[in-house]
Amino acid sequence: MGKRIPDELIEEIQKSVDIVDVIGEYVQLRKQGRNYFGLCPFHGENTPSFSVSPEKQIFHCFGCGTGGNVISFLMQIEGYTFLEAVTNLAEKADISLPDELQQAQDFPRKTSNEAERMIQVYELANKFYHHLLLNTKEGQNALNYLLTRGFSEEIIKTFEIGYALNQKEFMTRFLMKKGFSLEFLEKAGLMIQKEDGSYFDRFRDRIIFPIKDHNGKVIAFSGRVMNNGDQPKYLNSPETKIFNKRKILYNFHQARLHIRKKQEVVLFEGFADVISAVKAGILHSVATMGTSLTEEHAKLLSRHAETVIICYDSDSAGVEATFRASKLLSHAGCKVKVAMVPEGYDPDDYIKQFGEEKFRQDVVGASVTLMAFKMQYYRKGKKLQDEADRLKYIEEIIDELSMISNEIEQELYLKQLAEEFSLSKDTLKSQLKERLAAKKRDRDRNKQAAIFYQVPQTRPLLPAFHNAERMLIAHMLRNKEVAERVLREIGVEFNIEEHRAIVTYLYAYYEEGHDPNISHFLSKLPHETLSRVVSDIAMMNINTETNDKEIKDYITHVLKQREMSILKEKEAEKKEAERQKDYIKAAQIAMELIQLKKR
Repeated sequence: MGKRIPDELIEEIQKSVDIVDVIGEYVQLRKQGRNYFGLCPFHGENTPSFSVSPEKQIFHCFGCGTGGNVISFLMQIEGYTFLEAVTNLAEKADISLPDELQQAQDFPRKTSNEAERMIQVYELANKFYHHLLLNTKEGQNALNYLLTRGFSEEIIKTFEIGYALNQKEFMTRFLMKKGFSLEFLEKAGLMIQKEDGSYFDRFRDRIIFPIKDHNGKVIAFSGRVMNNGDQPKYLNSPETKIFNKRKILYNFHQARLHIRKKQEVVLFEGFADVISAVKAGILHSVATMGTSLTEEHAKLLSRHAETVIICYDSDSAGVEATFRASKLLSHAGCKVKVAMVPEGYDPDDYIKQFGEEKFRQDVVGASVTLMAFKMQYYRKGKKLQDEADRLKYIEEIIDELSMISNEIEQELYLKQLAEEFSLSKDTLKSQLKERLAAKKRDRDRNKQAAIFYQVPQTRPLLPAFHNAERMLIAHMLRNKEVAERVLREIGVEFNIEEHRAIVTYLYAYYEEGHDPNISHFLSKLPHETLSRVVSDIAMMNINTETNDKEIKDYITHVLKQREMSILKEKEAEKKEAERQKDYIKAAQIAMELIQLKKR
């Protein structure tokens, strides 16, 4: 039996945290009127339709319909269980949970869920690798290797770096003793099995860097050799049910709060650069995991930061990767800057040679605008003294300038072009205007095509009785007396199935002695479908002062529709009786219909 969290404790935790602050760690929110709005983290959109109410402590997306309270938000966005979400909020509010609940969190639970079991086995392996590095004679050489390369014990502990022994089956045997099968360990990517049935650890005699998901759970490893030899320098876990390189950013779980605070993130190509950058005090650092930046990465970053500083290697591959990443990030709505590392260096090398302060000031601190980077990028491979190359370069820059909305920035770069190539600024400005006009014509054509083909996204008009039920529930959520009146006059005889379920739960909620609290009521609902409907209704603007006539009108609409539904059902029964030639039954139903219509 799972441990149940007392209702009073859940209510206390919910009252002690502000939903705007919690959601603000994941979504850029801006205040509009009484609520806050942002781009929904649960579906792709360009216009903010995700609303958060500080007054009601709930959220609702008018685009995809997702809604709920602060607990359900964490459960959906982080994949937490209910207990994990409440524990997370309790920590934020500095509220202690009962001992038995804390123990339930501290010890791995038996689960049939494969993804959860994979996280358990990686967490266990990570603790063991970390222990071997810091506390054993066998790990001493690896520890010395790291210390001589500038890793402090604090950094080793912060990133939970470990060491895999140079033994063929050591970790596999250890994990099998903990109840994990060979087949499962192979599936998780911790062990490799040969065709003859023999097996060996994937990681042997390597420094182990744990890769964590955005909740801080270990989901993969990257192992680095200490002596290159004929071994690959880095060996990574394969992709599994819990590890997808397209979605994971290294160090995101630790950097998130710093990113939100600064509204800025520094993006690197590898985790070694991130570790060096964090050591240098750049705490808002993340990196892709051995893959190019993806659309998923860009969307994730755009939800948390306004500005992304790309800090990739200075070689040609790094420059090309910067250009590709900048396109994705710009498309996702980020302001992009580029930290230019001098040629021949990667960020990690630069820090080791020139020091942390110089990296902070002269590289990250001296980041250039995306346009300044592109002006350097388009020069590559061109002989600007050659007329054809020069014309091509100018056309490319004007095309890029046509994508910038800031006229001052356009003016600045036009001036630079004019001065460098001894051209008239007016001529360049004329070229830019032509390019802008052409793009506007293309946009207008696309807009017309979109209007022609698009399916209307507006909410359909609802029948009067449906609106009446929604308005009644909105008042009932805020006023216990209205709920008691509706119970007396309608009971659960609402016409919409979801509404019947919601009012049934609401009557029970008030019967348990609770006062109106929409956020707390949402945590009582057992189905996400009902939570969506309630959060949508709760976001409606209604009169705070209850108007007796208004409530009476809503009740009348609901009851009239109920009567009409009963009449339709009786008419259908009568027709069926006539079809079956059961004229006595048809006559009885006809009499019932007469009596019903007299009411």
